[in-house]
Amino acid sequence: MFTARRWWERLGLQLGLLGLVVGGALVVRQTQGELLVEFYDGIMRPFEVFQSQPNQEYLTNAKVQELQARIVELESQNKNIKALLKYVEKEPQNTPTIPARVVGRSADNWWQQVTLNRGSNTGIQEGYVVKAEGGLVGLINSVTPNTSRVLLISDMNSQVGVNISRTGGKGILRGDGSADAVLEFYEKVPNVKPGDVVSTSTYSSKFPSGVPIGKIKSLDLKRLPASVATVELFPPIRSLDWVTIHPKPQNPAPKNTDSKK
Repeated sequence: MFTARRWWERLGLQLGLLGLVVGGALVVRQTQGELLVEFYDGIMRPFEVFQSQPNQEYLTNAKVQELQARIVELESQNKNIKALLKYVEKEPQNTPTIPARVVGRSADNWWQQVTLNRGSNTGIQEGYVVKAEGGLVGLINSVTPNTSRVLLISDMNSQVGVNISRTGGKGILRGDGSADAVLEFYEKVPNVKPGDVVSTSTYSSKFPSGVPIGKIKSLDLKRLPASVATVELFPPIRSLDWVTIHPKPQNPAPKNTDSKK
């Protein structure tokens, strides 16, 4: 009896721990670890809730940055609208003018066309002239009730009859798919030099005469069959935002000229 008691005092604790481990293993096996998972979740949940609480300082900074970005955008729009109003004030008082904003532009045809947020509901028709600060932008070639599409003068299919303001020399301006355009002169050796201003021709039936387009950037007087020039366009074709739309010109065009341009 005494021997058994001593044996139990010496090994009882070890046997108890062994039984606890074996029992725990059986429970885990029977429940596929669900009890352990729940036990772990119960311990960690308070920490997760604490960690998931949003950082107030971070939210405040994010809101401030958002408001700053909106202020910058509004200031930019305000500046563009003021510039447009100043440009409109220079137009003849009897010329109807419809302001519009560029709302669509594809990277695939960036230099070819833009979509405006005004259409037939505001009286716009195909063939209406589009201008921006700096001069001629293009021609309306498609209209829906609420939008209109503009063929830009930078489009390679665009043709505009132009003349040199300083000398009256004339030619055809074609788009080059960039901020520059190509001017083909009627004369073999035109009286023109870099820096001369290019504007729409008095012969044109599609565009009103005297609208600025750009200035001569470089010349190639050896080109055949006619001399050509590179023209730097005045209007910001690359970054158009606000424009003005004008009715078709009423000036009659002489026969056998660039009246279709």
